[in-house]
Amino acid sequence: MIVTVPLRATIRVAAIFSVACMAAEVRADDASPWQQDTHSAVRLIAGSRSGAVLLGGIAFKLQDGWKTYWRTPGDSGVPPRFDFSKSDNVEAVTVMWPAPRQFDDGAGGTSLGYKKQVVLPLRIVAKNPDKPLVLRADINYAVCEKLCVPVEAKAELAFASVASTEDATLSEALNAVPKPANIGDPIPFTIRDVKRDGKNVLVDVAAPEGRDLSLFVEGPTPDWALPVPKFVEHAPSGVKRFAFELDGLPPGAKADGAALKLTLVGGDKAYEFNINLN
Repeated sequence: MIVTVPLRATIRVAAIFSVACMAAEVRADDASPWQQDTHSAVRLIAGSRSGAVLLGGIAFKLQDGWKTYWRTPGDSGVPPRFDFSKSDNVEAVTVMWPAPRQFDDGAGGTSLGYKKQVVLPLRIVAKNPDKPLVLRADINYAVCEKLCVPVEAKAELAFASVASTEDATLSEALNAVPKPANIGDPIPFTIRDVKRDGKNVLVDVAAPEGRDLSLFVEGPTPDWALPVPKFVEHAPSGVKRFAFELDGLPPGAKADGAALKLTLVGGDKAYEFNINLN
C-alpha cells in the first residue's frame, strides 16, 4: 500500500528533524567524548563562548577506590601533565586546581588528590576572539589503588556554544578552587603566623572550634618536594598549629626568602596564601 504524505507535513517533519539534529550537535560541542581507560575516563568540556578569554575544563571520572593526583601529589604519586600546543587559535591555557584531599599512600605517607570525579577548570585565551577555537589536549595522568597505572589520552573540542550546557558544572568546579588570601584576612579561617624553628616551619591557623583543617605547602618551583604539614597536638591557646620540615629542596636551593604557597582547606572552603619564608 502506498501512503501519500502532504508536502506541508513533509516539510514540517524535516524541519523538526533538522532542529533536533542541530540541538544535539550543539550539546555535543559542549563536551568531547569520554576517553575510557580501565579504571578512569577523561574528557574536555567547554563553557559559553564570549570574548577572547574562555572557560573550559578537564573532567575526570574514577572507579570506586581509585584516585588521581593534585598538581603536588604529596609523599608519593604522579601529578597530571597537559600539553595544549596542538590547539587552534589558542594563545595560552591556565589550569586551575580544586582543593585536593589527603589519602594514605599505603607506605606510611600521605598523597594528595581526588577520588570519584573532578573537573579542573581551564582559563583559555584566544589569539583571535572572532575566529573558531579548537582545544586539543595530550593528557598524561596516573590512577592508583594499591598500585599506580599511567594513562595517556588525547581529547579535542571546538568552542562554539554561545550558551553552554556545561556552565553550571564549570561554575561548581571554580568554586572548589582555593581563593587567594593574605595572612590575617577576616575570612572563616585564616593563617595567622608563619615562623621558622630551626629546620621546621610552624604555621598557626585561626579557625572556629570543631572545624577540620588540612594544610598543604608548595615550593617556588615544581622540583621542590616539601613534606605534607602535620597537625601539632599541643599548640598555643587560640590557634591550630601545623608543622613541616624544610626537606626535599632541590640541589643548591636556599630556604631563606623562598616563595612558598600554602593551601588551607576546611570543608567546602579553601584559601591560598603566598608567603616569603624568613
